[in-house]
Amino acid sequence: MPGGGYPPAGAGYPPAAGGGYPSAVPGAGYPQGGAGYPSAPAGGFQAPQAAWGYPAPPTNAQGFPAYPGAPGAPAPGYGAPGYGGFPQAGGPTYPGGAPGSAAPSAPGPGYGAPGYGGYSQPSGQSYGGGNPAPGGYPTGPAPGPAMSGPHPPSSQPSMPNINALSIGSGATQGTVRPVGNFNAQNDAEVIRRAMKGAGTDEQAIIDIVCNRSNDQRQKIKLAFKTLYGKDLIKDLKSELSGNMEELIIALFMPTTYYDAWSVRKAMEGAGTQDRVLIEILCTRSNHEIQEIVRCYKNELGRDIEKDLKKDTSGHFKRLLISMSQGNRDETQSVDQQKARADAERLYRAGEGKLGTDESTFNMVLATRSFPQLRATLQEYSRMANRELINSIDREFSGDVRDGMHAIVQCVMNRPAFFAEKLYKAMKGLGTSDSTIIRVIVTRSEIDLVQIKQVFWEKYQKSLRTMVEHDTSGDYKRMLLSVIGN
Repeated sequence: MPGGGYPPAGAGYPPAAGGGYPSAVPGAGYPQGGAGYPSAPAGGFQAPQAAWGYPAPPTNAQGFPAYPGAPGAPAPGYGAPGYGGFPQAGGPTYPGGAPGSAAPSAPGPGYGAPGYGGYSQPSGQSYGGGNPAPGGYPTGPAPGPAMSGPHPPSSQPSMPNINALSIGSGATQGTVRPVGNFNAQNDAEVIRRAMKGAGTDEQAIIDIVCNRSNDQRQKIKLAFKTLYGKDLIKDLKSELSGNMEELIIALFMPTTYYDAWSVRKAMEGAGTQDRVLIEILCTRSNHEIQEIVRCYKNELGRDIEKDLKKDTSGHFKRLLISMSQGNRDETQSVDQQKARADAERLYRAGEGKLGTDESTFNMVLATRSFPQLRATLQEYSRMANRELINSIDREFSGDVRDGMHAIVQCVMNRPAFFAEKLYKAMKGLGTSDSTIIRVIVTRSEIDLVQIKQVFWEKYQKSLRTMVEHDTSGDYKRMLLSVIGN
């Protein structure tokens, strides 16, 4: 799938009284999120390519895909041909809907998925962002109808100030949540009936796919193959085309695989889609980055650092390699003295000298925690009488500027960063559908509710309305179903 490029990020945000950094738009205090993904096994394989472009794992003597067990546990992995799946260590239960509910009556170990494979969900693991909760789903409202769409600021619900929060705080909210009373076999049967005979009942497919979590979609793929001996994704591809096909495939990919696959696609062929690399590598948490790197190697059979060195150059290459280590300090405490020292260091490396010491910017932005960086931004604003994001615009250009810009924007307000990506993908002539699909799919279970709210406050129009005007047909209906009201 082609990845959409991104235009340069916008200007910085003004300081609030006292030097604090407000949300990107008036009244928008939204928490940040970072999806937590379960760890894949350290081992892996270089899978051959399936006919439609995704790696297919080898099979064992029993005919099931063969994967190494999780460390210390030789558990079989029922991951699936096409993408491969990580085995499920220890056979944790899979809640069928509401947090803490019992797993459906299906084989315990290895809820991998046909066509793409699936990541197991260890008990208590954060799913789609947020603090670990019983049953593995984020804390917050119980699964049910998604929060209503954007309204004028006066009617917005009260939200904590995003600047007081950090990655994975658990206060963000997705529009897609696990459905209660989930039955993978029933869903597989509905989808099968929708594709049988002349024509396709796209609405039936949309109703299922857009109202199930990614984990539940993996189970539907497995159930489909179990019931019919056929690959659900291949069947869907034969029934769909264009943007609708791209969106369906994105929704059925395990979330970490989709990020890794998007990074690879951005570097394949002639040219490199640098905006895609920035969007993923400069915005994800340590755990997400580490899982992307592991999946990139185990599932795609490639070394992400080698590919970055080959396809990027200069200070932009160094920034992305720093980001790909997944080694940012993520402690929540703030050292105000260090913040002042870093602010002085950044000033001397940029505005305070002739020329720019790019390595200093790289070091501070790549290693400090988000709370620590927020304090540094405040100190920099007081010292330089200018926002750091504006100094980056003055001192840098091109891709390295855009990468540093993205990091600072996410420090200040992560939902605002993604709202801007969506707006720029649709404004003016033409639409970057791959950008729309990638952002909406990857944020649908993390913070799409907050992105919609920021979008309204920043651009005085709803995300839903803009998508309605820029897309059409079943593709539009499916996007709107994920976005919610």
